[in-house]
Amino acid sequence: MYKTNFFVYRVCVNTIAIGFAAIIFKHIVVSSFLSLFLGALLLTFLNLVLKPIILILTLPIQILSFGLFYIITNAFMLKLTSAITDGFYIDGFWAAVGGSIVVGVVNFIFDIFATNTDIRFFEWK
Repeated sequence: MYKTNFFVYRVCVNTIAIGFAAIIFKHIVVSSFLSLFLGALLLTFLNLVLKPIILILTLPIQILSFGLFYIITNAFMLKLTSAITDGFYIDGFWAAVGGSIVVGVVNFIFDIFATNTDIRFFEWK
């Protein structure tokens, strides 16, 4: 049950985060709320499935850059989401980097104020 709560929580927070990033950066364009929601849904799914694999493959670069390459990994995930989702466009690499920073900060802020630990952390069992 808590895995479903985690996924729904992440989709909601990512919806807010992508919308906020689209407001801040002019090169991130969301055409409708449906595109925003589908982008957040896809981003959450990719972060649960694909991101751990990418992080393991890029572990040496992560260590050498003291974790700064994590931002590039998040930008790649956001850019991949925009490439798949219609109505959600990111024009350029630096817009994806800025958007990934905004998405990360918004997720961090929401995680600080979340009281239920079941929705903040995902545990593979």
